[in-house]
Amino acid sequence: MSSSNPNSYVAVVDDDDSVCRSFSRLLRAAGYQPVSYSSAEGFLEDTKRPRFDCLVLDIQLEGITGLELRRRLAAVNDATPVVFITAHDNPAVRAEAEASGCAGYFSKADPGAAVLEAIRKAVTVSSHQMPNPNQLSNIP
Repeated sequence: MSSSNPNSYVAVVDDDDSVCRSFSRLLRAAGYQPVSYSSAEGFLEDTKRPRFDCLVLDIQLEGITGLELRRRLAAVNDATPVVFITAHDNPAVRAEAEASGCAGYFSKADPGAAVLEAIRKAVTVSSHQMPNPNQLSNIP
């Protein structure tokens, strides 16, 4: 993998601590600045979070799901690219995720290199967009 911009922030939102740790290690090794959250609520409540270049969202979070978080972000015109991950693939959920315009959809068992490639492409696209950071304070 080519080196990434060390100022590229990637959020990992997953209620499994071991998944957050392993994705954070993988992202750091690839040159990204990972920030992990154990819930969508924790992500939304973080008033000091950086402008993320990509979000890695677990589909099946307790409380607000990854898909619902994506919908809430889209509602405030936050176009940060999203890569969905899941432990339980479901064709209907996959179709909904893909219809939301996600940058990738992966099983947690998929190779890390494939997920990193999707993140790399998403970050490249994101670096050409500058969303208004104040938009996130209006998320329902």
